[in-house]
Amino acid sequence: MTQGPNWVPPEVYAETLPKATVFGAVFFTDERDHPIQLRSVYSAEVHPWQWPGGTTENDERPWETAVRECEEETGIVVPGPPQLLAAVFGLPGTQWPYATAGYVFDGGRLTDQQIKDIRLAPQEHAEIRALPLPEWRPLMPERDFARLKAVMEARRTGRAAYVGSWDWAV
Repeated sequence: MTQGPNWVPPEVYAETLPKATVFGAVFFTDERDHPIQLRSVYSAEVHPWQWPGGTTENDERPWETAVRECEEETGIVVPGPPQLLAAVFGLPGTQWPYATAGYVFDGGRLTDQQIKDIRLAPQEHAEIRALPLPEWRPLMPERDFARLKAVMEARRTGRAAYVGSWDWAV
């Protein structure tokens, strides 16, 4: 098989494609199904409330990232197996030069004692809250609240959500 006149090596072609970062996160609720979120220290304006998670490292898959980051940020070890709640995609913007692709996994429901036992990583998060869904709305940007609603619906229905508009602010 011969290569056509427009053929370029894969590594050259790959350099012409859009770039993206990948993340994994774990979503928890309390026993009353109130979403649990962590107040960000480093992203207070862009994404002030987050779930335990982060960007994948080399040779790491999103589930492994979610488990590692959750333990680092809260002390909670998520046993698995992974249960996907949502795939999330965002276009780049002025605050981040790459697209973002992520996976949100279900961490289950935490008891009040489990929530009290969470050890926040102070360099990443300053506070933890469990609030009824409507009370989260004024505390976060619309795109973050839409993602939260989609994940709650996925948890309720058992059907994973696709959040395709979690774009970085332009």
